[in-house]
Amino acid sequence: MRRTLHAAAAALQFLTRIPVGPLPWSDDLLGRSALFFPVVGAVVGGGAAIVNWLAQQRLNDSLRAVAVLAFLVMITGGLHEDALADVADGLGGRHTREKSLAIMRDSRIGSFGATALGLALLARYALIASLPPGRAGATLIGAHVLCRWTALPLAAYLPPARGNDGQGASFGLHVPHYAVLGGTVIAAVLTASLLGKASLLPLLVAAALVVVSGWYYRHRLGGITGDCLGAANQVTEIAIYACAVLVHS
Repeated sequence: MRRTLHAAAAALQFLTRIPVGPLPWSDDLLGRSALFFPVVGAVVGGGAAIVNWLAQQRLNDSLRAVAVLAFLVMITGGLHEDALADVADGLGGRHTREKSLAIMRDSRIGSFGATALGLALLARYALIASLPPGRAGATLIGAHVLCRWTALPLAAYLPPARGNDGQGASFGLHVPHYAVLGGTVIAAVLTASLLGKASLLPLLVAAALVVVSGWYYRHRLGGITGDCLGAANQVTEIAIYACAVLVHS
């Protein structure tokens, strides 16, 4: 039981800025925490749903979307936005694998990264503002469950691009198969419970994005890095919002 609680707390600490206290941190603990990534997604999405509901009482759709986005960035510390910018900079030009990995490790943001980050924020803003009022809360939670699930198969079934170095190795080499299977079941059950029959399209889209992004990362980098997981997270979040807008338009 203590190991399970530690793994759940590690997932919360790794993916958010929510303080959980000191943990006996290790790569093994980080790998086991993957089981709870969809649950953390539900926590983050639930918070966004509450902000969305409160904003609906007083604000127009544009300001409501800004409030939700501000919450999402603050609760994660911009973790996934930073990853998206790094991946865009590294893969945006015609670089060699080694040059791309070096660029992705550079903390400075370039033109590709700034453009990708700006477009991603704009897309999230426009789609959140367009979510049907009666479905917005469930969609926000479902999107964050599924976008955090994508890290599980990508990390477990792709090799680390930097070998034994970097976050891709620290996490990916230690994700047990039961965490992938259990996390997948949790994500599917949560999404189906929230969205009902409308969950089929988001589930299929999330799975397709894992396959496509996994192939692309393997082709360009030889595997994944921690930034690759964060970029896939952002793309999936946007795609799930788009599914909701498309289905209910």
